Amino acid sequence: MKQFFLKLFTWWNGQTFGTQLWTRRYGELVGQDEQGNRYYRTRGGAIDPALGFERRWVIYNGYAEASRIPPSWHGWMHHMVDVPPTELDYQPREWEKPHLPNLTGTAQAYRPSGSTLASGKRPKATGDYQPWTPG
Repeated sequence: MKQFFLKLFTWWNGQTFGTQLWTRRYGELVGQDEQGNRYYRTRGGAIDPALGFERRWVIYNGYAEASRIPPSWHGWMHHMVDVPPTELDYQPREWEKPHLPNLTGTAQAYRPSGSTLASGKRPKATGDYQPWTPG
């Protein structure tokens, strides 16, 4: 029962009930990445008349976070390439880094020096600042 309500009311954990229905009715599985995310397109590659191209979507394995789409699938999702990486021998470039989760909003988020969130108190002024005064 809990899973039913989670599917019905949450969008950030897997797929919603509406997405599940849409995917069953109109979707065609194209492939799956190393994180378990599943990629779909409209059945038979049908062109959406309103968009002018086929619809493509991802169902995340776990929390929905757009940065979890690897570079190999990013190009296909955004219609930069027509062929999905499952049909190509995709080799990542040496400069492509492995995925790191988006830590925004967590205690591990990046906090630059000078941020009041980094140390809890504002650093002392260095003396190179002169406030503007009207005059």
